[in-house]
Amino acid sequence: MAEKSWLTDVPQLDRETLLSIRQTLDEAYRGFSRAYGETIESWFDPILAFLVWFEKLLLATPWWLVILILAGISHFAARSWRLTIGVVISFILIGYFGMWENTMQTLSIITVCTLLAIALGIPTGIAMARSDRVQTIVTPILDVMQTMPAFVYLIPVVMLLGIGKIPGLIAVVIYAIPPVIRLTNLGIRLVDKEVLEAADAYGVTPTQRLFNIQLPLAMPNIMAGVNQTIMMALAMVVIASMIGVKGLGQPVLKSITNQYFTLGLFNGLAIVALAIVFDRVSQAYAKRSQQHIGSRQ
Repeated sequence: MAEKSWLTDVPQLDRETLLSIRQTLDEAYRGFSRAYGETIESWFDPILAFLVWFEKLLLATPWWLVILILAGISHFAARSWRLTIGVVISFILIGYFGMWENTMQTLSIITVCTLLAIALGIPTGIAMARSDRVQTIVTPILDVMQTMPAFVYLIPVVMLLGIGKIPGLIAVVIYAIPPVIRLTNLGIRLVDKEVLEAADAYGVTPTQRLFNIQLPLAMPNIMAGVNQTIMMALAMVVIASMIGVKGLGQPVLKSITNQYFTLGLFNGLAIVALAIVFDRVSQAYAKRSQQHIGSRQ
């Protein structure tokens, strides 16, 4: 006689009760989406307008001027001719292989997502660093955001807002924002206590201490968080293409469904090129800022 499995001893809801709970929650969320979906979507109209304008600007600007601007930004941030030349060569190859339009669309949404993540993430990280209670509340939320499978983000967003740029942007920001929050909090908390005590002895205000001492000293950690946020946003591009976000992710998705190896490889390499450019430039800028702070001290 077969032994009774220990799993049968685990208390479980019966199938009908579990199905009833799922249906109730699904209907409640559908009702919420029907009642408030349009109102919530209207909140994002300014961001959508800026995203569409920025995308059109990149597509309308001559390719050589875009490359020149990107090279200038890279050289200003890194002060490295080798990196600047690498940026120029990367974007010339992207254009040469016919991926310029998709790359500009990806660049636009990654830029907007990164700016939005920084605008929301750094103040949240500051609040966590200044209050243990806020850190206790926010940390579990960040844990859920970082461990939840990326595809799960798409379900409530699509149910609420449908298909388009804004749902994709929201999903990318939710997926990519935790590193900048965590590292901003960590960087401020790691500031030397003796430096803060000396500042207090000179009678600086909390605002002056934050902006003149804590944030500058925490800048390497904050820039590392921005770097990781950009990397995670780029990783989300292919998944976001499933809900209508145009760019390099859509050809990759098409290559998966139709088994086009070369199409997927080239567009995947373009995403890698963008990731390397963003990574090297942000790291070089963080290193320069740290050296500048060290020289001031």
